[in-house]
Amino acid sequence: MRIRSMMLGAAMALALDANADEGMWLPSQLPGIAKNLKNAGFRGDPKDLADLTRAPLNAVVRIGGGTGSFVSDEGLVVTNHHVAFGVIQYNSKPGRDLIANGYVAADRAGELPANPDYRLRVTVGFDKVTDRILSAARGKTGRAYFDAVDAASKALVAACEGEKGYKCSVATMFYGRDFYLVKQLELRDIRLVYAPPRAIGNYGDEIDNFMWPRHAGDFTILRAYVGPNGEPADYSPDNKPYRPPSHLKLATEGVAEGDFVMLAGYPGITYRHRTAAEFADQVEWRLPTSVAVLKALQDVIEAKGKGDKEAGIRYAAQLQSLKNGIKRFSGELEGLQRSDAVAVRRDDEAAMLAWLATQPEGKALQPDIDAVMALIARGKDVRERDLLVGLLSTQTQLLKGALAVDRLSVERPKPDEQRETGYQKRDEELIRSQLKQIQRRYDPAVEKALVTSMMLRYQQLPDAARLPEVDAVFGRTPADLAAALDRIYAGTGFGADAERTRLFAASPADVAANRDPLLVAARALRPAMLRIEDERKSREGDLLRLRPAYMQALIAYREKQGKAVYPDANSTLRVSYGKVTPLAARDAVTYASLTTVAGIVEKNTGKEPFDAPKPLLDAIRKGDFAGYADPKTGAMPVDFLSNLDTTGGNSGSPVLNAKGELVGLNFDSNWEAVSASWMYDPRYKRAIHVDMRYMRWLIDKVYPSPALLRELGVPRH
Repeated sequence: MRIRSMMLGAAMALALDANADEGMWLPSQLPGIAKNLKNAGFRGDPKDLADLTRAPLNAVVRIGGGTGSFVSDEGLVVTNHHVAFGVIQYNSKPGRDLIANGYVAADRAGELPANPDYRLRVTVGFDKVTDRILSAARGKTGRAYFDAVDAASKALVAACEGEKGYKCSVATMFYGRDFYLVKQLELRDIRLVYAPPRAIGNYGDEIDNFMWPRHAGDFTILRAYVGPNGEPADYSPDNKPYRPPSHLKLATEGVAEGDFVMLAGYPGITYRHRTAAEFADQVEWRLPTSVAVLKALQDVIEAKGKGDKEAGIRYAAQLQSLKNGIKRFSGELEGLQRSDAVAVRRDDEAAMLAWLATQPEGKALQPDIDAVMALIARGKDVRERDLLVGLLSTQTQLLKGALAVDRLSVERPKPDEQRETGYQKRDEELIRSQLKQIQRRYDPAVEKALVTSMMLRYQQLPDAARLPEVDAVFGRTPADLAAALDRIYAGTGFGADAERTRLFAASPADVAANRDPLLVAARALRPAMLRIEDERKSREGDLLRLRPAYMQALIAYREKQGKAVYPDANSTLRVSYGKVTPLAARDAVTYASLTTVAGIVEKNTGKEPFDAPKPLLDAIRKGDFAGYADPKTGAMPVDFLSNLDTTGGNSGSPVLNAKGELVGLNFDSNWEAVSASWMYDPRYKRAIHVDMRYMRWLIDKVYPSPALLRELGVPRH
């Protein structure tokens, strides 16, 4: 059932007039909330924000797994320390630990190349293509519907990428109702310019993660380069800095409680428009299970790293990602339980469906909605199997590479438009780059221990949920598993960079004939992974076809309530706005909206993770904060809170003041609001930002780089 444009148009118009702090708005929606923006304190013209190809939004970029922004006309990019952590780790080694010590490039020649798969993307096009995507899908179901949408998307992407240097994708809004073609300039030569030491960029580590008050200088400065001809290129000493179409101006004045702020970025995924059954599954199974599985992997890496410093460095980025995921999932679970999200969503959905039954269109929509509910109910018996098997492709290094080479050998003989997404010609350079960097991120003992952790849990599943191919590779008992891993990793030559490079370029026949034990294992696992993939695509095809009926009902019901309607986040550019806001976390516990360097000293123990570097402590004791201090208190700011609507992927997003100047850098959510990806609770939702006054002070007084400050266009003091 497709949505009637008249009904949805009315819903969107009313919703955009609703006054709410909540909202990850598409830029095109912002003129519709111009009154709200102006009332909140925005001084610019909201129409200027509607076009993401114009300033200021064209200065906001997708980088790594987060967001960044151009801050000079010669390609300087500022993002979070944790978003660039893989770059810092990639350039670290025994005797040159940039993680611990930080890095300040002395000049352009001293800027260090990022890992080969690190990318920066600038969005240059965002066009609605719904009819072109769905024309061949209508009338189909299941896998056929999925394949029709997939084929149409690939055709549009291929045509879009006919222009060299661009990456394109198709994004859906409102779960299959609308589709947009996103065109992005992709820059491949990114270099490290300035990174604070870990004890500044990640001060407090997991103890402070998702917590307030915070005292982290979570920022890193990079530079984007292009070839001598101005086009995107791989790293070369001959490349020159990229000149962006615009860049953000750093504010010389800071923020205070109650000030207007606005954020632009690429939030990953939110689930606020999901069904009550999906809310229940998240709280009752998925979050607690994910925490348990990832915690076991964290324990493996930490245990191995204690006895082998080099292995610890190799897995530092993966460990950081695991710890962040565990903390996030734990906070999300606690937050959803605190807000009683399952009951709230269940009651809201029941009221929506009861209201729908009284509407003229209710009878037509109900069958599709019932089918959505039935699809969601299925699949619980194999959800843990799919989680564990999927982790083999994300939480390993060498095995992941072997799986990629094997799958690429299967996809290469097909016409490009029929290849699986992720294995088309457009993806081969990224796969090659990922294979290249394994050398600095892999240790056989650590990987064997990681696979052991995942597969021991898998072996406890009931027989009906297990896959014969997985059992054939890893065995059915712990003893079988240990013997299989010893044999595979002792005999593989895939750990050598030259061998991976050779196999990447080899013909499908040569890869298929290769008897390397790791490739043999990958080949044996392939049928099981293809079956899981087929089941997923069939289910997703039907959900893409059916869920718009649920969304039609939900949007119309929200219209009746006068509530905001915006698409769930999906890694496309979004804008949120709000104010610098304190937090009443719980009874008798209220937090101020700004922290200062006094908190760094108060927390400092001299031991990780509260081991502030001596240069920082010396500078704090000296108290030379002129030009950076809060004008009212004289204190040196570090971080601040706002009620901006953010989620994962917003890390590194620029926070702008009412004049559009850069005043902060988003890097976290508070513990009470980690669950905001599912449920927005205005009592608790806060975002945590690095105050740009702190970044400027560090660059000026603590780890000086006068040239960098000049390029950023801000004075020394």
